[in-house]
Formats: sequence, C-alpha cells, structure tokens
Amino acid sequence: MSCDTRGVSLRATGLGWGPKPSKFLVRDVSFAIEGGDRLAIVGPNGAGKTTLLRCLYRGVTPLEGSVEVAGQNIGALAPRQLARRVAVVLQEMPADFPFTVQDVVLMGRVPWREGLAGWTAQDREAARHALDHLDLLGLAGRQFSTLSGGEKQRALVARALAQDPEIVILDEPTNHLDIRHQLEILALLGSLRLTIVTTLHDINLAADFATHVALMQAGRMTAFGLPEDVLTDHALSGAFGVLAERQRRAGTGPARFSFSLANL
Repeated sequence: MSCDTRGVSLRATGLGWGPKPSKFLVRDVSFAIEGGDRLAIVGPNGAGKTTLLRCLYRGVTPLEGSVEVAGQNIGALAPRQLARRVAVVLQEMPADFPFTVQDVVLMGRVPWREGLAGWTAQDREAARHALDHLDLLGLAGRQFSTLSGGEKQRALVARALAQDPEIVILDEPTNHLDIRHQLEILALLGSLRLTIVTTLHDINLAADFATHVALMQAGRMTAFGLPEDVLTDHALSGAFGVLAERQRRAGTGPARFSFSLANL
C-alpha cells in the first residue's frame, strides 16, 4: 500500500441530485480539497450527507454539476479505473458474507486483478498489511458472518485500505464501534497519506479528525472550511435545532461542544 497521494485532489462543482428533477435531495454543492486532506461532512438526519457521498463515488449520477479527481471527471472513468482511485465503505453492512475475513479484505484487490489470474503475492501482502493495521490478523480465518458489528466494520475498512486507493469515502465509519475502536479507526485514517471524505454524527470526533468540515442542511452545503471556522455555536445551533455551546479548554487541544434543548 503506497498510502501517499500528495497532490491528488477532489473537487465537486455545482452538484445536484434527486430521484427526479422536480425533487432534489442535494443541490448546488461545491467544494475542493487537496491530497491528504480529511473532510468531515456533518449535519442533521435528512440533510443530504449520504446522497452527497453517493455523488462523489458515482453511486448515483449527478443531475447537475461534476466531480473531479486530480482534475479528471469521474464520469469519464471506467468502473475499474474509478475503483483503483476511490474506495468506499458504506453504512449498509452485508448480513451474511459466506467468506472469511481474509477473503473479504482480499476483495479490495479485485480492481487490480488481471483477467482470471489468482491472487498475487502483492495482493496477499496488501491484505495482510490492512488486516494488521485494523488489528484483525487474529480474526483473518474467521467467517465474516460470525463477527460482531464493530469487527465487521473494521474488516470493511481494511478491505478499502487493501484496495490501495487515492481517496477513501466512508459513510459513518464509527457506527457499531465502541469508543476505543472509534478513536482507533479515526487515528488510523488520520495517519495515512490518503484523501479522506467521511460523514460523522459526532461533532467532537469531526472537530478532532478533520482538516476541513462541510455543514449540510436541507440538501445544501451551508458552510465549508476549517473546523474552527465551520463548527461554531451559532452554526451548529441553527443546523441541529439545539443549543450548542463550545466548552473552552485550558492549554492546547481542540474545544469540545455540549448540546442541550434548554434555552432555545
């Protein structure tokens, strides 16, 4: 795994999508990040976060606008080419994969296979490396279906890393995980020289993890920028319909937010 994508960028311009032209779920979304940036997309349920992700990895074809990776429109890429550049980890977890954990992680190497050739030594080393990073070597021979929800999530992240992509897109990667594994996965993703785009419900995790934050509300991107500029008391209170208060901390380290229904 090279994990070095400095210079690779992701740009969305005027993105819009809906099940029909008269009903857009996301509209007029534009942003740009550079190689190695980590973008957290936050917002209330129904804000369009997952729909935006689908546009970014061509899960749906935008009705308006475009997505570019390193200046190349992803609409012009063949599926195999796109899969070599962009890996995706979705919230929807397969209920029953009749494969071992190692088999599942090796599936990340499919975009790199030539014809009907079997797994190469490079494929197996990429899978082993990903399993090691996600602390899954001890579970490599287990049936995927026997894992806990958190273990399954870690296996799917490992599969994405084995894919050796330039960009990883994740929809709520900390779902199903206990606090320790939430922190471990975000720390791992943050340590890689990859461009990361992820939705996160936890505002404090987003503030810690991201180099950039996008705030979504009613299908629009209402703010984009550095976490300290986007995650303000006023913006979060308005977006989520709660009272958001930044808790100042002595010394260094990110601020923490508390939320309440009082005094609205």
